Amino acid sequence: MAVSNAQATQAVDLDATENPHHGADLLIVDDDQAWLNRLGRAMESRGYAVHSAPSVSEGIKLGKSVKPSYAVVDMRLEDGNGLDVVENLRSENPQARIIMLTGYGNIATAVEAVKRGAVDYLAKPADADEIHAALIAAPNERATPPENPMSADRVRWEHIQRVFELCERNVSETARRLNMHRRTLQRILAKRAPR
Repeated sequence: MAVSNAQATQAVDLDATENPHHGADLLIVDDDQAWLNRLGRAMESRGYAVHSAPSVSEGIKLGKSVKPSYAVVDMRLEDGNGLDVVENLRSENPQARIIMLTGYGNIATAVEAVKRGAVDYLAKPADADEIHAALIAAPNERATPPENPMSADRVRWEHIQRVFELCERNVSETARRLNMHRRTLQRILAKRAPR
């Protein structure tokens, strides 16, 4: 069955009315390729024109060429800090809505992300619905609390694991930086991740 130009235009107009971000450019910057692909597909199904980058340098490059209306940027990337991407995106497009993602959230980083131009800050693992809601939220609208937030024990464990990795898995150096006794750290590292 053929669709007339008028019908096609009406369908596009309806879609744009129901979904104001339909066709808007969305930049996703994350170095976890599998997650990047999954989130990209999920956001395309919500009407975004998705552009993805696995690094700070690629994210900045794409940001300059695409000038996206929306962006989702991971905090920790292999070649640097996602805050640099946020700052660059904000300078290229001051109206862009940028969401910062991280597996290692803390108040100082959240404040820094907002100072540099992010409109929200979500802890990983955030799902596509949470990210979409944060992207389209009204400027002063507060996000709803997550259904299953990470426990305080899990957040602590994630932070310790991150510092351990940054110290190249050196227990003594990690304990020193965390101001923790070495044996206490070894016990924590030997346990499974809390829920």
